[in-house]
Amino acid sequence: MSDVDTTETFNPWSVVNLVFHHLAEQGLHPVLGETGDPAAAAADLLTAMGIQPGPDSAGPGTADVQETLAQLRRTMMPGIE
Repeated sequence: MSDVDTTETFNPWSVVNLVFHHLAEQGLHPVLGETGDPAAAAADLLTAMGIQPGPDSAGPGTADVQETLAQLRRTMMPGIE
């Protein structure tokens, strides 16, 4: 198998979403953007695990994903939308 076939990629923003959601479920109050770009740290985490960060330009998620994100924003950041 060539290196191209074995390279795994993952969108860093998916990691940000997963971690943000997990922290919120634990009763914590994560913030986005107030302390820097969270995608950079997520990309570093992926790299540390041997996964190449994928492009942010993959486009928006499905309608279900967009609604989940909107609900999370309404819960965690009321009045922002």
